[in-house]
Amino acid sequence: MVRSLWTAASGMIAQQTNVDTIANNLANVNTNGYKTQVNEFKSLLYQNIQTKTTSANGETKPSSAQVGLGVRNASITSIFRTGSFLASESDTAFALDGNGFFAVQGADGNTYYTRNGNFQFALATDGYMLCTTDGLPVLDTDGEPILLGEEYVLSRVTVTADGNLCYPDEMNNPQPMGIQIGLFQFNNPNGLKKLSDSLYEQTAASGEPINESESEFVEKTKVVQGYLEGSNVQVVDEMVNMIVAQRAYEMNSKAITASDEMLQQANNLRR
Repeated sequence: MVRSLWTAASGMIAQQTNVDTIANNLANVNTNGYKTQVNEFKSLLYQNIQTKTTSANGETKPSSAQVGLGVRNASITSIFRTGSFLASESDTAFALDGNGFFAVQGADGNTYYTRNGNFQFALATDGYMLCTTDGLPVLDTDGEPILLGEEYVLSRVTVTADGNLCYPDEMNNPQPMGIQIGLFQFNNPNGLKKLSDSLYEQTAASGEPINESESEFVEKTKVVQGYLEGSNVQVVDEMVNMIVAQRAYEMNSKAITASDEMLQQANNLRR
């Protein structure tokens, strides 16, 4: 019966983590580029009560008797489903239609990746630099910050579906400027390390980033100017998942109560 106490306790701990994940999803329902996360569980060790060749009267049994020892969280997986597009009045708002990521340069000089395309132009040496709302430079296909000279009128800069920056000529026809926003994909995006501010970090599990401009074997991601990719969190689904987690937590707590009452009755047999 002590075994049942620990088994039910492991279920309560697992469901508490599940509720934490659901709460984090609901908290980020309005976060641009956020990807919903789901808990995955796995069973713990099983203890053999009887082997498949043992029975009370010595006869051969076709199956064994095993008791599980609980559950634990195996992983928290992100669902990289494209979120809904939200119209924006900003000329530097970009949504991604596909599996790609923007690349930004962190304060430590390392490259990080994001789906949040809420960018802006900031003053830089002899011009302007495209950066995130936190001031992190957005990188081009060569891994360099995107810089524009002071002669450009920023409101006239447009971006094509493949990420090329264009500026109108004398005939007011957009012409490529020779700068392309870097878009990168990963063989296993779930292997990316999640950081704050909607950033991801490359890991050994995610694999090396694939530069879309240099690879012919990946489906190209489209850049949509004037839109932002919203969170892909489905509030109704999360509320249902929370109810299920609460019920599972309650059932495990009742199992602990039942085990405690059984232990109490066993102790009272001595009296």
